[in-house]
Amino acid sequence: MISPPRAPEWWHRSDVTVRDLPIGLLCLGGSFMPRFYGTQIGDLPHRPFDALAIVAIALECFPLAVRRRWPVVCLALVSVGFAIDQLRGYHSFAGTALPIALLSVGAHLERHRRTAAVVFSVAYVPLAVALIRLDSGEPPSGFVTFYLAMVLAWGFGAWLRSTRVADAERRSRIAEDTRTAERTRIASELHDVVTHHVTAMVVQAEAARYLTASPDRLDQALTAVSDTGRRAITDLRHLLDLLNPDHGTDARTPSVGRLLTLVERTRRAGQPVEFTEEGTPAESTGSAELVAYRVVQEALTNALKYAHGNRTSVQVRHAEREITVEVSTDGSGSRAGSPGGSGRGLAGLRERVDVLGGDFSAGRQQAGGFVVRARIPAGSPS
Repeated sequence: MISPPRAPEWWHRSDVTVRDLPIGLLCLGGSFMPRFYGTQIGDLPHRPFDALAIVAIALECFPLAVRRRWPVVCLALVSVGFAIDQLRGYHSFAGTALPIALLSVGAHLERHRRTAAVVFSVAYVPLAVALIRLDSGEPPSGFVTFYLAMVLAWGFGAWLRSTRVADAERRSRIAEDTRTAERTRIASELHDVVTHHVTAMVVQAEAARYLTASPDRLDQALTAVSDTGRRAITDLRHLLDLLNPDHGTDARTPSVGRLLTLVERTRRAGQPVEFTEEGTPAESTGSAELVAYRVVQEALTNALKYAHGNRTSVQVRHAEREITVEVSTDGSGSRAGSPGGSGRGLAGLRERVDVLGGDFSAGRQQAGGFVVRARIPAGSPS
C-alpha cells in the first residue's frame, strides 16, 4: 500500500498565516475564471467587474490568510466584501470565502463566541432587507435557508473545535497517566532496592551490638554491613542511570542467576535460608527474570523484618513458558524492634506480576508462618 506524500518539514514549521494564504489565493484565482460563481443570494443581474469589484474580491479573499490567527477580523472583512459582492451583483467566486470564514470562527475563536454569533446574525438583517428592496427575487424563505446554511458552517467549525479540545484533553490524560505509572514504577524500584539493603544493614548492625565479646564475629558482622551498604550504593547508581535520558539500553538488571548471591547476603544477615532452583531458564524470558528476582528480594526482606531468625525456604522453578517462585517463612513473626513497612512492596509485586499476566498471592499459612507465591509468564517484553 502506497502511503500518501507528506508535506515538507518547512511547511509544518511555517507560520499559520503562510499556510492559510493559499486558500485565499485559490478563491482569488477562481474569481477571475469565466463561469465560476460563488455563494449567491437572490437573482440580481450580473454586473461586469469594475474597481469596486476588485475591492470586494480582495476583502473576501486575502483575510482568509488570518482565518485562524484572527478569525473575527477575517469574518468581519469577508462579510463586508460579501455584502458589496451581493448588492452590486458581481456574484464572484470569492463569495465562497464566507462559509470558510464562518467555519474558521466556529473552529478557532476562543473567547466571546456567543457575542460574535449575535453580531453576525444582526448584521445579516440589513443585507437581507437591502436585497429585498433591490428586488433580488429571493423569497423570505430563501433568506432563512441561506442563514441556516451559514449557521451550519459555523456549527461544523464548532464541532471541529470541540473534537480538537476533547482530543487534547485525552492526550493530556494519557500523558498524566503515563507519568503516574512511571513514578509508581520508579517508587517500586526504589522500595525494592533500598528496603532490602537497609533492612539487612539494620538487622546486621543490631546483631553486632551483642558480639562485642567476640571480636572475630563482630568483625564479620561489620564487614557484612559494609558489603551490604556498597551493594545498595551500586544498585541505586544503576537505577539512577536508568533515569538519565542519555543512558543506553545496556543497563544491568537483577536476574534469576543472581538469586544465590541474594540468598547468601540474607544468610549473612542472620536469616537461615534454604534455596532450591529447578529447571533451566528459558533463552528469552523478557521481564520475568527481573520480576522473579524482585519477588524473592521482597519476601526475604519481609522475613528479615518480621521473622528474623526463622527458617525461610526459597523455591524457584523454571518452565518453558513461566517461572514459579515460592518463598515461605516459619513462625508468626514480630514487628518488635524491626523497621516499619508501608505495604508498598507486596502491592507493587502484585501489579508487576499482573501486568505480565501471571498470578500472585501472599498470606499466612495454616501451620503458621508466611508464604509468597508467584507464577510469572516468561517471554513478555519489558
